[in-house]
Amino acid sequence: MSIGKFARLSRLSAKALRLYDELGLLPPAQVDPDSGYRWYAAGQLDNARLVASLRQIGVPLAQIQQILSLEPEAAAAQVVAYWSGAEGDHAARRGLAGNLVDRLSGKRNVMHEVKVRDVPARSLLCLLRHANNQQEVWDLGKQVIGMLKAQPPPRVDGVVGAAFLIYYGEVNQDSDGPVEFCWPVPQDLAGQLAASFPGLTLRTEPAHQEAYIHLGPDPVTDAHAQLVAESALAWVAEQQRQHTDLPLRVTLLTTIAPVTDASRRAGSDIALPLRDRAGVA
Repeated sequence: MSIGKFARLSRLSAKALRLYDELGLLPPAQVDPDSGYRWYAAGQLDNARLVASLRQIGVPLAQIQQILSLEPEAAAAQVVAYWSGAEGDHAARRGLAGNLVDRLSGKRNVMHEVKVRDVPARSLLCLLRHANNQQEVWDLGKQVIGMLKAQPPPRVDGVVGAAFLIYYGEVNQDSDGPVEFCWPVPQDLAGQLAASFPGLTLRTEPAHQEAYIHLGPDPVTDAHAQLVAESALAWVAEQQRQHTDLPLRVTLLTTIAPVTDASRRAGSDIALPLRDRAGVA
């Protein structure tokens, strides 16, 4: 059938069908070699309607491509997982909206348990990149971990040795961070290790305290992270503390050494570096 008829029956526009063809998501059954006109088979309607429904609930195109390649039971599990995450994100956005209303009304609420820890001066191997979405942030982490896997450096034990991400700015369609992935290394070996990893930058972060909120093992949406960060800022104001010039960070607790079953399940936390009581960073 013609692309126009297929568009009407599938509830997808001709523009969308051309895009999905270019992406390899829903190629036509036949393309006229002279005119380039696309023709579709009736047997493609089920997949086309599935794509239309998945887009209606907000599934990204890359994930739709993966879903289409799966057996029905596995595809259904992917949809369940996606929607569970979408509902969690909606709940976080609702909480963030309530927090904004309170803040504009002159209130600041601490909605999460906040703890404080001491962080010693640390030598860090780092990689800084601009990122417009969380996938690009995780790709940054994978890039650094891939470098370190080739020649694993000695670890710093405990939470202070966990890798972390520093957000110098928001990561979204309007802002590209940047984001820095940091891997703590023993100070006495820092110079030697830096020479072994020329693609990474060695720097030292000063000792400080951190106010932190544990996020758990579940994936964290942007809205949830923003809500947690607002809670940390409210706690800082309530406690009459000040945060330092060191930016907000996400500590990847799953990278705590030594690696145990507990550390693999630890998830992450959001931390805000603090000034001491005397106002010194």
